[in-house]
Amino acid sequence: MSYLNEEVEPVTRRFSTILLAAATTALSFAPAATAGPAHGCASSVAFTSGTEGYDTFRIPAVVRAANGALVAFAEGRRDSAGDSGAIQTVSRTSRDGGCTWGPLSVVDTNGDATAGNPTPVLARDGELVLLTGHNGLVSEKQIMSGQASAQDTRRVFVLRSRDNGRTWSPARDITADAKLPGWRWYATGPGHATLLRHGPHAGRIVVPANHSSSPPAGSPDVGTEAKYYGGHDLYSDDDGRTWHIGFTDDRTDGVVAANETSATELPDGTLYFSSRNQGSAAEHRVDGYSVDGGKTLVRPYRVQPSLSGTKVEGSVLQTTIPWLMLYSGPADPATRTVMQLRLSTDRGHTWHAGRTLTSGPAAYSDLVQADPATVGILYERGTAGPYEKIVFERVGLAPGQLGNVPARR
Repeated sequence: MSYLNEEVEPVTRRFSTILLAAATTALSFAPAATAGPAHGCASSVAFTSGTEGYDTFRIPAVVRAANGALVAFAEGRRDSAGDSGAIQTVSRTSRDGGCTWGPLSVVDTNGDATAGNPTPVLARDGELVLLTGHNGLVSEKQIMSGQASAQDTRRVFVLRSRDNGRTWSPARDITADAKLPGWRWYATGPGHATLLRHGPHAGRIVVPANHSSSPPAGSPDVGTEAKYYGGHDLYSDDDGRTWHIGFTDDRTDGVVAANETSATELPDGTLYFSSRNQGSAAEHRVDGYSVDGGKTLVRPYRVQPSLSGTKVEGSVLQTTIPWLMLYSGPADPATRTVMQLRLSTDRGHTWHAGRTLTSGPAAYSDLVQADPATVGILYERGTAGPYEKIVFERVGLAPGQLGNVPARR
């Protein structure tokens, strides 16, 4: 695109010019939900493990509602920190830009089994749409090996809110439209989905997702091998009422095996996907692009060598600065520590270290454009381990706030 080929300007002047434009014309941001305190806070705690009747809160996701409120989601894991069992999708809402959070609400539940992996988006009609994943009292390993029944295996649900996240419709099962018959494991996101704003597919909701496939007939494999993980997306052209499967990336070479995925829309309508790689490649992130609203990928997922870190979920966000995209995730190559923002000025082709939010334990995260000049990151953080709390941190887009911004390419 043309903005990639322009001459490099001084960083400070570029930021000042773009932020002035963003403040007036950027993303049609709503005013603050209520006349709350000024956004002078740097961070807040949205969820604290060991409270509200839950052993652990995990898997953060965040979305800005039509009225300007920020709605934070998490899995409330009742009995343990484990990935299966009694897990509910819960939420809290902030009406002051993420400085304080309202009471906890249960959004989706599945009895003593699992309802999690929240993936929210603000639809074109102003309603919030949330996708979740359900399964019975079975583990991911049992699901991937084909030992789970049709009722207990992973299923896909959608919920809607007409009042900015205060109340939600009952969860509606969309598995028949979202999951192919040969798939076993299944998860959307986790983290935000994307509403397309540019190009011929403007108004489309795109949900990054992953799955595992059944081994071919006659194979000695059982399906739990990492090579059977694959990536895909879902899309909806009617504000989340009907759903379609878009691209699929199902190679089984064992080198690239897409898993938890985040997506964002570039200024020209191109979609950028960034996925956790469970394959054998030394690189633990893979990425891809779509120019047709998520129906196909320009090329299959391939490794992204400039995003270091261990195997873990991460989040991507195109900011209100047209040439600046962010990634959030742990930067340590071996452990879930050092939550860091990474910066790209060339549409995700290369990434550079930005601001480090903590050098201690940290894991999953989600990014949101909190206001035209501020991004928010909702992420797992702790002292002895990464799952002690889920915090929200505000980071300005002004010079110096993001760390060293690379030269614009």
